[in-house]
Amino acid sequence: MTKWSALFLAAGLFSGSAWGGAIDAIPTCYDNKMVGSPTGVLDTELFVAIDQTTLLDGGLKQSVADNLKPFLAPGNGFQVVTFSAYTQGHYTEVLASGKLDAPMEANRRNDVSKTALAKFDQCMGRQPQLAAQIAGGALRAAFDGTSGEIAKSDVLASLKAIADLSRKSKARNKIVLLVSDMLENSSVSSFYADRGHSVRKIDPAKEMQLVEQNQLLGDFGGARVYVIGAGLLSEDGKKSKSYRDPKTMQALATFWKTYLEKSGAQLVEFGQPALLSPVR
Repeated sequence: MTKWSALFLAAGLFSGSAWGGAIDAIPTCYDNKMVGSPTGVLDTELFVAIDQTTLLDGGLKQSVADNLKPFLAPGNGFQVVTFSAYTQGHYTEVLASGKLDAPMEANRRNDVSKTALAKFDQCMGRQPQLAAQIAGGALRAAFDGTSGEIAKSDVLASLKAIADLSRKSKARNKIVLLVSDMLENSSVSSFYADRGHSVRKIDPAKEMQLVEQNQLLGDFGGARVYVIGAGLLSEDGKKSKSYRDPKTMQALATFWKTYLEKSGAQLVEFGQPALLSPVR
């Protein structure tokens, strides 16, 4: 077991058991004629989108897990998504998703038999643990699939696809946690310099023109967005962090803030590489 796998165990987000892809993997507790159907929509849905070209150290991986865990609560939903380069088989893919039922209203509980209500409450008590096992397994699978050897990184095209997932969500609140260096490297543009060994100081306005010319804006449907890992290079996941010029990072942040605003989202925090405040 790797060091960060132990951290997931400590956080309760990785059970250690075998895991396979799990879409809509949490059975509803309301699926019973004696209990009735669920009412209302999700309060919050969290999308954790992991760029598999971005290598994170153990601390940043743990930060992702720690920021996901509070959302595995009744009335919420989650999706764990991976992305990187379309041309090399690392396309955008939902690894796991689930929805946790909202508690039953007090007036409805009065109309349900004690036997059915006991089964319902037992089911509701199991849902957070099941969600943690599914989400934790998906995070581990996503991080195990990361590589610094992937030549391209279609961040813009991938975010357009992820935006569509967010737009289609019916949750009252939509949050996207982007785990990525946010460094585009495709036929559209490259944010790298020195053959990939450093970050290029981009011109945000010119890069936005390229985005619009290539029709790469998305529609996040009003989501709030947080970023973990901005500006990381592949070497950073293996050794100490190299220096980042503040002006270069500011230009990168300005571009993505504009991109997200034009794509119907709000950039809450741009972690360079870590978040200073928890996702909320």
